[in-house]
Amino acid sequence: MKASKLCFLAAVLAAIAGMLWGLHMAISDNHAAMPAHAHLNLLGWVSLFLFGVFYRLHPSLDTAKLAFVQTWVWIVGTIIMAIGVGLVSTGTTSAEPIAAAGSFIVLLGMLLFGWIVIRAE
Repeated sequence: MKASKLCFLAAVLAAIAGMLWGLHMAISDNHAAMPAHAHLNLLGWVSLFLFGVFYRLHPSLDTAKLAFVQTWVWIVGTIIMAIGVGLVSTGTTSAEPIAAAGSFIVLLGMLLFGWIVIRAE
């Protein structure tokens, strides 16, 4: 599998999860988790899709091990951050370390992506 395919697949799954979460909030008339929903959509759907486009435009990177590492770091960080922010947004303040951990993992993912972009031909 190419990194772009992994990015696109994960982006679609994140978009579906974000849409279902949004529908749940609308049906329940409880929008307390909106910040987490927004993080999931932006980091999961938008960012992963854009990473996929970049990797597809750079075929030599599309199969590079570092591209897969960067993508998986981003996916894991996004999931952890969305859960943490969701818990904090809905009143579980003890989950702040989860949100923080997710944030740092996503930052690592962006630093890796920055390194990949700098090294791209």
